[in-house]
Amino acid sequence: MGWFWADSTPSAAATAAAAPHPLLRSDAAPPPGCPMHKPSSSLKARLPEAASTPAGACPYVPPDVPTPASEPSKSSVFSKLNPLNNMPMHLSQKRAEGQTVTLPVERETSTIPKGDGGLWEYPSPQQMYNAMLRKGYTDTPQDAVESMVAVHNFLNEGAWAEIVEWERRFSQGLAHGWAQCRRGEEGSLASAALGPRWEDAEMEEPKLVRFMGRPGELTPKAQMLQLLSRVYPRKFESEPPFDRHDWFVKRCNREGMCKEVRYVIDYYSGPPEPTGEPVFYLDVRPAVDTPSAAVERLMRWGGDVWWRASGGSVREN
Repeated sequence: MGWFWADSTPSAAATAAAAPHPLLRSDAAPPPGCPMHKPSSSLKARLPEAASTPAGACPYVPPDVPTPASEPSKSSVFSKLNPLNNMPMHLSQKRAEGQTVTLPVERETSTIPKGDGGLWEYPSPQQMYNAMLRKGYTDTPQDAVESMVAVHNFLNEGAWAEIVEWERRFSQGLAHGWAQCRRGEEGSLASAALGPRWEDAEMEEPKLVRFMGRPGELTPKAQMLQLLSRVYPRKFESEPPFDRHDWFVKRCNREGMCKEVRYVIDYYSGPPEPTGEPVFYLDVRPAVDTPSAAVERLMRWGGDVWWRASGGSVREN
């Protein structure tokens, strides 16, 4: 996902989750060279459905990699990339030319399972800095990279926790999903506050198979919200998402039947806290690729609206 600037250790407030989507925060504003606020073209090529996974990679997909004139074709560049995330197969851990700050080379292991087993790994601060230099972001303060990696990893973990919550509700079918959603977000037996833990031993846990970044493409929902913000600015005024990702998740039921579900993630910057602390929001939901995915989204939204509108919490008390 995009690069971020924040304190190396997220604040306590940053770890609080607000159903249905966690409220994610950092403690500083992005630097001028931070790519997360810069538009870029999206990946046009269709990535292979399956490929071998290297020793872990970060759930982030950069835009198209420019082809130097000395190289024969763009395909030769893509042949050096991991088809699961369009990142180089071997991220350099070498100190960059002119680098004055020593950056750690240790890589943090995520809680996100890979499709073929194991867990995804995040890039080390040195790898991230080298990647930013390769993309032309030479004005990033070297002493900020560790903080950027920390927030980058934190937001990925928050996105995965939201996806796991969707899977808790609907991996067992629509009937089970409605039983979870009909009592609203507050009344649901499941809760995003549980985080990425998968506690059903009888079912295979969801796995992140592959992902892609699409920062230059607004989702239909984001487009609609931008239209409403122009028509009703007082009620819907908001900035467009600064990033978008598509994550492809392996979902299995109790019978062992598995399928792939695409999730879309919009990343928003919210109004800062009174203390000046920036706020980030994640809008995570299954893409409307099938009728059942549309029903899942309708159930979760409609169940929460009905529960609150009908005074469900009062009735239950």
